[in-house]
Amino acid sequence: MNNQRIVLASRPTGEPSSANFRLETVELPALQDQQVLVRHHYLSLDPYMRGRMNDGKSYAQPQPLDAVMIGGTVGEVVESRHPGFAAGDKVVGMGGWQQFAVVDAAQPGALRKVDTAHIPLSAYLGAVGMPGVTAWVGLTQIIEPKAGETVVVSAASGAVGSAVGQLAKARGCRVVGIAGGPDKCAYTVDELGFDACLDYKALGSGKELSLALKAAAPQGVDGYFENVGGAILDVVMSRMNAFGRIAFCGMISGYNGEPIPMANPALILVSRLKLQGFIVSEHMALWPQALKELGTMVATGQLKYRESVADGLAAAPEAFLGLLKGRNFGKQLVKLA
Repeated sequence: MNNQRIVLASRPTGEPSSANFRLETVELPALQDQQVLVRHHYLSLDPYMRGRMNDGKSYAQPQPLDAVMIGGTVGEVVESRHPGFAAGDKVVGMGGWQQFAVVDAAQPGALRKVDTAHIPLSAYLGAVGMPGVTAWVGLTQIIEPKAGETVVVSAASGAVGSAVGQLAKARGCRVVGIAGGPDKCAYTVDELGFDACLDYKALGSGKELSLALKAAAPQGVDGYFENVGGAILDVVMSRMNAFGRIAFCGMISGYNGEPIPMANPALILVSRLKLQGFIVSEHMALWPQALKELGTMVATGQLKYRESVADGLAAAPEAFLGLLKGRNFGKQLVKLA
């Protein structure tokens, strides 16, 4: 049986392009003992993949050249030689940018069965998957919000940011989002229940944004969930209260190698701020607790989410490049089946 897959053909210098990827057709190997063949229904596109395309030092191993692009997947077991999985099981894993994956199911965490009775399969790549858990870990473990506090989140309409805001609202916080464009801002307020959202594309990232943040967060900012870095970080830092906490999840403004200077690092000392970066895969012990809350909230309609879906494997590179430019709305997926 043949399998279509997308590999990293070359490392980008600066901004990536579709020329960095290659679509291949290969034959699937026969299953060995303990292996499972999965047909992917959706694959996940996420900003972290941009960092892995580089060869430099980072928190994750670089994506190998001429190998399948790494990424989260959900799908259905087609054939199994592992006692824990049967044909028809719905599963989530890291199958990568390809139609099928042969998975060594004996490896801990390689494949997880999921229930689609109350939660759609695609949600296991978003709100009830890695992005949702990322939101939960950064918010609960680093920002540690208390009722009545003000939490700000950048990239607020995205898969991570939208979950951060709703989890913070559920904990009794005032929530202010920062997003690009009136549609994304209206969505976070009208559908997700944020208290306010600032459109950085209309306001810029200087004085106007600062004044708008002051109006939206009159009591100052206690917690900030950082997805972008750069000038927006400077504005939020200037509004942080004493003993404020900032969870660093992503720095998308510097993903193509641009420097990300900090305008006023003295604020860290003056306001006694806690700044902490985190990688969600280093907190596996917390995943069950996070997934329980996220799954319950999605199943009961308390946690809303939005998906941008590209159709077919060949559409993955362009959809990924669009994600890096903020063209997606909510969680970016590629539908394969």
